[in-house]
Amino acid sequence: MSSMNLNTNHGHGELGMKAVKSEQHIGRLTVLRASNNECSPIDDSGFCSTSSMSPAPICRQFWRAGDYEDRLISKPACQNRTGYLHIHPKFLHSNATSHKWAFGAVAELLDNSIDEIQNGATFVVVDKTSNPRDGTTALLIQDNGGGMNPEAMRRCISFGFSDKHSKTAIGQYGNGFKTSSMRLGADVVVFSRSMVDRKSTQSVGLLSYTFLTQTGQDRIVVPMVDYEFDSHTSTWNSLHDEQHLNKNLSILLEWSPFTTEAELLNQFDDIGSHGTKIIVYNLWQNDDGKLELDFESDPEDIRICWDTGENAKFSSKMKASEQHLANRFKHSLRAYLSILYLQYPGNFCIVLRGQIVEYHNIGSDLKFPQFIRYKPQNVEESVITTIGFLKEAPAVNVHGFNVYHKNRLILPFWHVVTFSDSRGRGVVGLLEANFIKPTHNKQDFEKTPVFQKLETRLKEMTQEYWDYHCGLIGYQAKKIPRPMAHQVAPTPKSNCGPGIYQPVVLTRDSSSAFGVRASSAAGVKKDASGISLPSFHKSTEEAALKRKRHEQVVETGRVNRMGCTRVRSVDNAHSGNVQQRAICPARAFQVDGEAAKIIQDNRNLCARFKEYEAIDEELNLKITKLKAEIEEARREYARMLLESKVLEKVKREKGNRELRHV
Repeated sequence: MSSMNLNTNHGHGELGMKAVKSEQHIGRLTVLRASNNECSPIDDSGFCSTSSMSPAPICRQFWRAGDYEDRLISKPACQNRTGYLHIHPKFLHSNATSHKWAFGAVAELLDNSIDEIQNGATFVVVDKTSNPRDGTTALLIQDNGGGMNPEAMRRCISFGFSDKHSKTAIGQYGNGFKTSSMRLGADVVVFSRSMVDRKSTQSVGLLSYTFLTQTGQDRIVVPMVDYEFDSHTSTWNSLHDEQHLNKNLSILLEWSPFTTEAELLNQFDDIGSHGTKIIVYNLWQNDDGKLELDFESDPEDIRICWDTGENAKFSSKMKASEQHLANRFKHSLRAYLSILYLQYPGNFCIVLRGQIVEYHNIGSDLKFPQFIRYKPQNVEESVITTIGFLKEAPAVNVHGFNVYHKNRLILPFWHVVTFSDSRGRGVVGLLEANFIKPTHNKQDFEKTPVFQKLETRLKEMTQEYWDYHCGLIGYQAKKIPRPMAHQVAPTPKSNCGPGIYQPVVLTRDSSSAFGVRASSAAGVKKDASGISLPSFHKSTEEAALKRKRHEQVVETGRVNRMGCTRVRSVDNAHSGNVQQRAICPARAFQVDGEAAKIIQDNRNLCARFKEYEAIDEELNLKITKLKAEIEEARREYARMLLESKVLEKVKREKGNRELRHV
């Protein structure tokens, strides 16, 4: 057990314990000692200094839990002492107020489990459990990641530490565990087992707002006990002396849900060789005296209590919109967890109330999607933004962008536009913005100029997409959809002009062939494009000049009396001249044979394409079937794993009861 302080003489501003003359590790944090000729800035003669403040009354409503008079009693000043700032217990509460939304606090705890995927984690369990001391409901979060050694545990429960320096790690401030656990309940006990350098350790730590306020602490005190596995004797031995163990263990057994050391250590049985278990108890209540987290309405979900009267009234008007995921995630943890992460490995699963959370890709809910590249200023990498209409649009009044950061959802269905004339209705977007930093509670982004520019651009994207494509969902389009860069807009022949590609129109009549080019013959001259021109019509120089000025559309004509095909060349609107071109009949029949061969080749290619298409469809069906089988196997594995752990726990409890009877 130890207390937390801030040394004001250190310029780094670290939260934690700093040694004055010498330091002694007690519990997992550092306790300061002064030399004999100096007055100790901390009274470490016992667990705590209970005389410095009077006990605070118990309050089960989170937003009122910090409102109490501590009636701090001043201590006599010490001579030649170094200045210290204690971290007062009230800081636990004020620090947790950054989480306005309870599910945001749950997500913060899950982020630690997601970060453990790199250490082999394959699941995280979120479930309801009971406090064996009084039978009240508690929240359980457990994973099979690498776990924490004693030093890592100390840093987890301390303030101002963060070991997560990876570019892919979600956590970065070292404050998430404290804010999230204290937001959900007044107390939390942590069990963690790890294997580092072939050294197996297990630690138990308690962060209890109830203990701190009820015992009149004037600083945060964290009792912790650590054990190391002795492979020779196959036993767990304390890493500290008996006096330290007894002092810390006595607080744990008095203020945690477990009354004996055996019950406390039995919590490691279902953790295995590595992993972490978090139990948040004394959960906060709402103003009606009900738990803020609702475990009763849905046995497979955790919900947030809200005004059912207003809900029914609202649902009667906009039932489709209210039942959409964009609104359900606000009060359903299962819905929120389904979109919380952009992706995670196939061998990892989130198990909520015994059922695997089905991953949901918001991009799959869009119709008529477009992919727009966004390049932030002063940032090397660009991001791809997906935007489109919801499949239910315009029946649902849902819109906004889902912005992720390092795979984690920060802003769900963020309203970048406000509209009164339906402009933007049903438009939803998706992007991962790693170039901006989230706030500490990971429910928003820091309001930097880069973020403001992103907001402006997303607003423009939404309005542009709506203006050009709202006609696809039944509204009158405000603008004509712009053609793609590789497409060419058709233009009437009468308005042919330079620089506009005009397709050649091929038709077949009773005696002419496909194509219009003829080889050179007597009395016939060939232009630069290979089209034959009669020598009597115009000089070669004039024809060349004419072709340079104007684009031409060539049409096939009728066969004249001389057995030649007549070809008409249409000039632009500035010229009404018509050129007569002669094509040799023999060449026409030759071209006809070539065209027939091309048609046959085209038919063969179409047949082969259909074969490949059928094979591709068959392979896709196999892939879908295999994915479904893999998903079913994952669910079965998770179910059997949970069942086996429950059976092991029941078996152990039964064995313990039999031993007691004996």
